[in-house]
Amino acid sequence: MNSLLSIARQSAWNRRSTLVWVVVSLALATALLWTLERLRHDIRSSFSQSVSGVDLIVGARSSPVQLMLFSVFHIGSVPQSMSMDSVRALVQHRSVSWVVPLSLGDSHRGYPVLGTTPAYFQHFAYGEKQPLALQQGAVFAGTLDGLYEAVIGSEVARKMGYTLGQSITLGHGMDDHGHGHSHGHSHAPASPATPNHDDKPFKVVGILAPTGTPVDRTVHVSLQALEALHLEWVAGAPLPGGQIPADQARKFNLEPQAVTAALVGLKTRAAVFNVQRFVNAYEAEALMGVMPGVALGELWAVLGVGENALLAVSALVALVSVVSLMAVVLAGLNERRRELAVLRAVGAGPRHVLGLLTLEGVWVTCAGVILGILLAQSGLALGTPWLQQEMGIRLQMSAPLPTQWALLAAVLLAGLLASLGPAWRAYRWSLADGLSPRV
Repeated sequence: MNSLLSIARQSAWNRRSTLVWVVVSLALATALLWTLERLRHDIRSSFSQSVSGVDLIVGARSSPVQLMLFSVFHIGSVPQSMSMDSVRALVQHRSVSWVVPLSLGDSHRGYPVLGTTPAYFQHFAYGEKQPLALQQGAVFAGTLDGLYEAVIGSEVARKMGYTLGQSITLGHGMDDHGHGHSHGHSHAPASPATPNHDDKPFKVVGILAPTGTPVDRTVHVSLQALEALHLEWVAGAPLPGGQIPADQARKFNLEPQAVTAALVGLKTRAAVFNVQRFVNAYEAEALMGVMPGVALGELWAVLGVGENALLAVSALVALVSVVSLMAVVLAGLNERRRELAVLRAVGAGPRHVLGLLTLEGVWVTCAGVILGILLAQSGLALGTPWLQQEMGIRLQMSAPLPTQWALLAAVLLAGLLASLGPAWRAYRWSLADGLSPRV
């Protein structure tokens, strides 16, 4: 058996100029399958771990997926607001332990601005109910004295070079990419056509530790601060000549009348359906209570079609590579008929010929699979920092997933089956046919 393995390896090596392209094709197909499965798993894991310990997300009635994506992941369009009266009604429900209101709509140089209360830093969790932690500083006070204080995520601090005490300004709307600049930093100038809030700068008082969630890419301020920013704004535009100085804004009533959504924690998980029914049947306004896990399940159901399509395309690429292996071996059989006949003449039986060609195909398949794994792992290692910084997706460079091993086994099995065709054809050739090949 060892001698047969050696002969198969040497035979494949002697034809390396032809087989190398088959190996490359198999490697690319393997790398595609391996990478796609890792990305699919880790993206789902990253989304699932972005919020933990929240029993319900409550907001104006719309799509459950839209409400969750915007309130937690800051993705999508701004939904309708819910009134603070509804938030207070939630707080008074006997099964509710805590409520954290959220207000979104502004941004800072492309990063979303989240208006909330100091309770957000106490109750919001991610992963396995890991609480938010401060890397530096403290949370904003949530009082009039600390009205213009901001707590920024780790990615905002790292990419923008912000430190404690930094003065930043916010931009109006969720597409603020060129304004809302930092005082003392040479960033791109603001576009005069896009309104912003340069007259009310904020001071960075806290920087959160990295979480691998959208929190890292968010600027957190108080609800009262957002109200102060928009005192002189009507219908999304500033009133001409109606600018209110930052200090004077404290004299106004800054209690918000509406928020985007609210995170709700319950005293017991068993009460989740009871509170959800209360929210959905709330008469004062049309509200909706969404369980994060259920909303994510709906999201995966929608995205599953695309995932399966990508997997099918990758499998098709692998199949084409395996078929090319069979075609190359079959094409070379006529050139090797005398070689195989000589092997038969020196004592090799038909089963040795069958085993030799099968092992050659397996060698080529294994070489392609190993090279594909190396390419995929190298690509994932190089791409992980970019995915983390640009998209907030944390890839886990851990042991291969069971599904990844299953895909590799499928590729190896396909390579073995593809090798059996040419091997069986050679097996059936007679010794005389090999020594006197047809022309």
